[in-house]
Amino acid sequence: MFVDEVLLHVEAGKGGDGCLAFRREKYIPMGGPFGGNGGRGSDIKFIVDEGLHTLIDLRYMKVVKGKKGENGSGKNQNGANAEDIIIRVPQGTVITDNDTGLVLADLKNKNDEVIVAYGGRGGRGNTAFKTQSNPAPNFAENGEPGEERNLKVELKLLADVGLVGLPSVGKSTIISMVSRAKPKIAAYHFTTLTPNLGVVKTKNNKSFVIADLPGLIEGASKGEGLGDKFLKHIERTRIIAHVIDMSGSEGRNPYEDYLIIKNELKQFNENLLKRPEIIIANKMDIEKAKENLKEFKKKIKKVKIFEVSAIINDGLDIVMEKIADLLDTLPKEELYKDEKFESYVLYKFKKEEPYTIIKENDIWVIKGKEVEKLLQMTKFNTEEATIRFANKLRKLGIDKKLIELGIQEGDKVRILDYEFEFK
Repeated sequence: MFVDEVLLHVEAGKGGDGCLAFRREKYIPMGGPFGGNGGRGSDIKFIVDEGLHTLIDLRYMKVVKGKKGENGSGKNQNGANAEDIIIRVPQGTVITDNDTGLVLADLKNKNDEVIVAYGGRGGRGNTAFKTQSNPAPNFAENGEPGEERNLKVELKLLADVGLVGLPSVGKSTIISMVSRAKPKIAAYHFTTLTPNLGVVKTKNNKSFVIADLPGLIEGASKGEGLGDKFLKHIERTRIIAHVIDMSGSEGRNPYEDYLIIKNELKQFNENLLKRPEIIIANKMDIEKAKENLKEFKKKIKKVKIFEVSAIINDGLDIVMEKIADLLDTLPKEELYKDEKFESYVLYKFKKEEPYTIIKENDIWVIKGKEVEKLLQMTKFNTEEATIRFANKLRKLGIDKKLIELGIQEGDKVRILDYEFEFK
């Protein structure tokens, strides 16, 4: 089954917790803090696998969770880092943050890989907090939460040539004749329901990849038929080959067919019109094809037209050789020329509070990544840890802000699922 788009929720691993421990050995009085740090949580990483050609392995993988780092332990022993979670995908996979629309990675090369969610760092043990003013800290940190993302994982086929055209014009027949691909061929529309890839080898030992894309119809760019699902694969091709039924065997006009496809390409992505193109005039063995081709050539002057009869493999060798020669003149970079890939993030500097405070019923609710992470990484198992947490909130200006908003002694304050009493 060909699957070219899936939605995933990924959660990188949480860091291991730091250890609260003290050195207690005979003849070593006041041994001091002895707790190690936690290990890093696992990252979520995508890696290209050349043996894959579909995203079917991810189809039922709705949530991917990383592993927690190992907790620190006594004797200043640090926890081990968790192993990264590897997700293998085909070459040509595009990964987008579904919440922001930002393209995180375009894995278009053989050895490409990307980390889409970073694991949390390990929490520090109490040894890490030792200072001259506090030589025996009685607190440690929990591990940092890992990153979470909602992703759209999309496969865009990598092919040198894309065969495009209305249904039943002979695209599948052509690819079956020029390569070892075995697409389904039948005498009804939309026989091809998924793209087919084939490797063409010409008589002079040149080779390239050709894609047979499901038949387009008028309105494909707006969702009619199967077009909107597969038009994205055309973006990856270096040459667009229009396959046209020159015989008009289904009562269609060849020139109007060509205009319909050109318009759909324009509606989907105007840059496709700048791509090199050729026209394969198919079914030339049928009556009226010669007459129709004569009229067609009067209207199309600048595009190279090749006459073939795919069903009897007549003329295809010449077309493939000409395509191979044309590909030699096109730089490889053309394949990705129109890709709207954001390799950087534009940061706009503006003054923003690191938290928000709202009142829900009788409870003051504090929200913000920095505050929530501080809470999650605090171990409330000692009085010193609680005081440290309160001091950090005070430094963030939260106490002052709450007083300005009218909080009263004894009011409830909530951060995530924890509630505190304001004093």
